[in-house]
Amino acid sequence: MASTNIPAAMDVDEAQIDEGLYSRQLYVLGHEAMKRMAASNVLIVGMQGLGVEIAKDLVLAGVKSVTIYDPEPVTVQDLGTQFFLREDDIGKPRAAATHPRLAELNAYVPVWNLGGSPGQDVTVDLVKGFQAVVLCNVSLSKQLEINDWTHEHGVHFISAETHGLFGSVFTDFGPKFTCVDPTGEQPLTGMIVSVDKDNEGVVTCLDETRHGLEDGDFVTFTEVQGMVELNDCEPRKIAVKGPYTFSIGDTSKLSDYKTGGIFTQVKMPKIINFKSLRESLRSPEFFITDFAKFDRPATLHAGFQALSEFRAQRGRVPRPRNKEDAVAFIAFAKQLDPDADEKVLTEFAYQASGDLAPMMAVIGGFVAQEALKSVSAKFHPMVQLMYFDSLESLPNTLPTEEECQPTNTRYDGQIAVFGKGFQEKIGNHRQFLVGSGAIGCEMLKNWSMMGLASGPKGVIHVTDLDTIEKSNLNRQFLFRAKDLGKFKSEVAATAVSEMNPDMKGHIESKQETVGENTENVYGDEFFAEIDGVTNALDNVKARQYMDRRCVFYEKPLLESGTLGTKGNTQVVIPHLTESYSSSQDPPEKETPSCTVKHFPNAIQHTIEWSRSEFDNLFVKPAQAVNSYLSEPNYLETAAKYSGQQKEQIEQIVNFLVRNKPLTFEECIVWARLQFEEKYSNDIKQLLFSLPKDGKTSTGQPFWSGPKRAPDPLVFDSSDPTHLQYIVAAANLHAFNYGLKGETDPNVFRKVADAVRPPPFQPRSGVAIQVNENDPKPEESGGNDSDDVDDLKSQLPAPPSLAGYRLNPVDFEKDDDTNHHIDFITAASNLRAMNYSITIADRHTTKQIAGKIIPAIATTTALVSGLVCLELYKIIDGKDKLENYKNGFVNLALPFFGFSEPIAAPKYKYGTTEWTLWDRIEFTGNPTVKEFNQWFHDKHGLEVTMISQGVSMLYNAFLGKKKAEERLKMRFSELVESISKKGIPPHVKHLMVEIMVNDAEGEDVEVPFIVVRL
Repeated sequence: MASTNIPAAMDVDEAQIDEGLYSRQLYVLGHEAMKRMAASNVLIVGMQGLGVEIAKDLVLAGVKSVTIYDPEPVTVQDLGTQFFLREDDIGKPRAAATHPRLAELNAYVPVWNLGGSPGQDVTVDLVKGFQAVVLCNVSLSKQLEINDWTHEHGVHFISAETHGLFGSVFTDFGPKFTCVDPTGEQPLTGMIVSVDKDNEGVVTCLDETRHGLEDGDFVTFTEVQGMVELNDCEPRKIAVKGPYTFSIGDTSKLSDYKTGGIFTQVKMPKIINFKSLRESLRSPEFFITDFAKFDRPATLHAGFQALSEFRAQRGRVPRPRNKEDAVAFIAFAKQLDPDADEKVLTEFAYQASGDLAPMMAVIGGFVAQEALKSVSAKFHPMVQLMYFDSLESLPNTLPTEEECQPTNTRYDGQIAVFGKGFQEKIGNHRQFLVGSGAIGCEMLKNWSMMGLASGPKGVIHVTDLDTIEKSNLNRQFLFRAKDLGKFKSEVAATAVSEMNPDMKGHIESKQETVGENTENVYGDEFFAEIDGVTNALDNVKARQYMDRRCVFYEKPLLESGTLGTKGNTQVVIPHLTESYSSSQDPPEKETPSCTVKHFPNAIQHTIEWSRSEFDNLFVKPAQAVNSYLSEPNYLETAAKYSGQQKEQIEQIVNFLVRNKPLTFEECIVWARLQFEEKYSNDIKQLLFSLPKDGKTSTGQPFWSGPKRAPDPLVFDSSDPTHLQYIVAAANLHAFNYGLKGETDPNVFRKVADAVRPPPFQPRSGVAIQVNENDPKPEESGGNDSDDVDDLKSQLPAPPSLAGYRLNPVDFEKDDDTNHHIDFITAASNLRAMNYSITIADRHTTKQIAGKIIPAIATTTALVSGLVCLELYKIIDGKDKLENYKNGFVNLALPFFGFSEPIAAPKYKYGTTEWTLWDRIEFTGNPTVKEFNQWFHDKHGLEVTMISQGVSMLYNAFLGKKKAEERLKMRFSELVESISKKGIPPHVKHLMVEIMVNDAEGEDVEVPFIVVRL
């Protein structure tokens, strides 16, 4: 066998990777890793809940093929975790019943069934020909037999099993496994200002940004002047000297450094030596998932081996909560490890026959990512044994042996752990799922397997206003190609009702998004009828809104999110934890506008510039024209108060009169002139105002450091980027005017080459903002009234164009035929050519311009499983902080981190202690005077200001007459009077904010105020 796991040549062409389908995953893995995956065949043995979770994630990810093996007959208990089995599959071979539903997940990945007869175990002969083998809930003796062969023959091996709230994973990718990218993070890059010429070679970076490198990293260089030997040099190992400096070793024999240069981190392959399973059982290397349970892996290492021994001797696992079986099981475990924790082992024995969908999601998502690592060499594998448990999810009152006996239903695996009484609680739970995208689909799948809301009182409300798009199919596994264009919430609800018919009639799908506009839908009555909220959202604003609603209605909130291989979960419990909004990520660092406008030095800057160009050419002008044509006195109001009246009117004149095209050919001419203006004339003007040989006030060259001197472009229709710009810009301009587009490149070449742009004339006295702190230069021409009147006189009167409108472009990143990303890519790359910045491909540009969040099915599955393990606790009504866990995972490293949620901070006024969960309520719609009097009499506090929303209702500095009027008014009357709007009939309360002073005149913080109407 070859000593490396990376094939020398790929039999997969890059063009075969469907970027429309795999878009979000490609931003996680990259094309190279995806090509390696697409050359790999994976075998999965065992098609119960764990096996199907792994298979689902691998089929979605896009390996070459997935083969499944499980000839055993389907049992009723399998239906509690195996979401691709149905009641009429009972008695059929598991793999055969699963195969058709697994195969329809991804048209690019064939799924094969190896067949076999009941009782026929997997053999070494069956695993030959696969690049990776995954064994699920297979006996230890069989794991050892298969692994002995795979370790010897260079086949990647993973075994995994789950029992109740316990799970284990073992990986062996061979004695010399090459991992080409251990972290998956983008290589660091930065500008340098000096390199010492000596035996240490200290590199100093531009003092604006820290280099972020670590000891042992490798770097190479480009654009270094003077010490040119560093450009594209072999990667050099660095030692960190400080946040802005690092050394690269001996540079004494190189030329003298002059100026400039960019360092780029080089990802170096890492060789990992895996031990066989046989050796790992003797000398295990544990991967820790929870540092609060540091000694747990050793106990479970003995426990899982003891379970195999118990099953081998008795032909079954220990019975649920059976003391006799537990004693025998512990005896086996103690022979292996006399120090093993008996309490943990007892619970393991009690739960050995348990099957829980959330555990399958956690372990299955993790194993699927490990399998992808084995065939793609992307990200660091887990080394080598992982034991995971969530014992905290058990109810406070543990079930009896009798309560855990099987009932011959699909929920027997869950009843074995939690008991029948708790299963009823699960069935009668009422949950609101906000969003049914990737996390939402996984959540609904888990809930249907758990039987959540399947009881007489149970209900799941799910809302999502989005419809299904092609890029969703790669990780939102409840959707198929036939569902494109349909509402996500409806399709998801139907899909999970088919997985578990008990859910029929218990899922209500909605399309109304959550927000202030829909509080008539999601109001007092709605929240009174639910037990909790689960967010499956993709933006912070909506998360914060739902967080405020949960605080107001005192409902628990389960919050989660993913970013590529990273995922996090947060539990928000009324009167116990802080809320989601209590802590926030720092704001993203914004690029200074002068950098984007005049001094870009990275492709991100040119993409940001081209994204705003898109709006300035194809969105805003058309909107302004439509406003002029439809809004009375538009020029006198909106345009006048914008501070740029002349520019706005000139824009309307250009788009409605001067440059209004009548044919598509005129759109091509317009695009060619835009090219000349943006990529030639504007650059010439910049260099006229700031010459290349210019100096700063300190005598330094102006164009140095982060300021790259640009060069104008000369249009060349044979250059693909030049032509792409003309094609995209002309088609988008034509769309604005409702003209039919064109794609034949010859048409564009012919027209564009015939255009003769007027010669460039530099303008003197053009002010340019050089630094972010400099005042922005005034727009040319000000708002001279004569100029403005002259422009207005050129505009046709709106009534003369009754009904005429332009079509503003609505940016859509995922339609490859609409020219949107094509324009932004070409516009960005042309500007990059101006400034000698390395251009970016369409795929990269699309991610940055479209602000696409990288996503992969494995992380989503795992995170949703962690959330559901917390949901068990909410259903149980746990009321101690230490019962709950917030989680953070990074599957690339891999890393698991769990922590107790942060307690709700306590505040005080007078002798009253309060948290964010408390409020002061007034009933009966009081007058302002009664309201103020209550604070004075009850707490000795003086109300100095009252506001509601954006309306100031009362403050202590009002004139006497106005104050007296308002003090007499009831709150509803006052709000309607000031806002000049009636209170909608569905509004039964007002949220009021106040400022109060104590007897000493000091400000005092009090909880939020609710005035019931």
